[in-house]
Amino acid sequence: MNCKVCGNETSQLFNKQVLNKYSVNYYQCTNCGFIETDEPHWLNEAYSSAITATDIGLINRNVYFTEVSTALLRLCGFDRSKKYLDYGAGYGIYVRMMRDNGFNFYWQDEYCENLYAQKFSADLSKANKEYELVTAFEVFEHLTNPTKEIEKILQYTDSILFSTQLVNSANTTLENWWYIAPEHGQHVAFYDIKTLQFIADKYGLNVYSNNSTLHLLTKKRLSSFKFKLFSRIRLAKLYNLIFPTKTLLDSDYELYMKDVKNI
Repeated sequence: MNCKVCGNETSQLFNKQVLNKYSVNYYQCTNCGFIETDEPHWLNEAYSSAITATDIGLINRNVYFTEVSTALLRLCGFDRSKKYLDYGAGYGIYVRMMRDNGFNFYWQDEYCENLYAQKFSADLSKANKEYELVTAFEVFEHLTNPTKEIEKILQYTDSILFSTQLVNSANTTLENWWYIAPEHGQHVAFYDIKTLQFIADKYGLNVYSNNSTLHLLTKKRLSSFKFKLFSRIRLAKLYNLIFPTKTLLDSDYELYMKDVKNI
């Protein structure tokens, strides 16, 4: 197989039983370190439920991303008055929490029902870079064609803040790495820090990373130290506590009440 990110040759790493029944090979790029599976023919079955039953960290993860991105977006000079998009937003928990924190966030997800941000579904019919930044948390590992999806996102923004566990952060053999997650079969793409650097170079972007879970692709030039520092939730929480934001909760409530009054 050729690498889906950089096009170079890959070598087979190991084989796993996906969904406890499909024998699947995993390959790693010899150039950028990207890991991919055999062509994932099992995805329709894997996505019979958009959020897997084993994802018990969903709420805690949204709390972390809300605190950290609230601090980072402010400290890195992103304009809070502009529109933001959460790509692959799940139930909309993060969108709701970020609107509570004063950021004008909108929701997008092809596979999941919007429960918490129903009035803020994004219209992506126009590729006009109308979003100051797009977030994509726990999305990249699901992408069957990463560069195609990244190019799609870059039609709407010049900055992507996203999370995915990096291959180089695994503290065990890759074959036994928990993030492979063959039990639910939704994770089919795994990135090394070299992979992210290749993507950044390809699209004329800068990459910032905490070398583990949180990463930013952007045309902005930022402080790597500041990004790593405030990707720590304790520091982010402290900053947000000392410098609170003005919420959109009240104005959003008025929007919902207008609908109720018109019934």
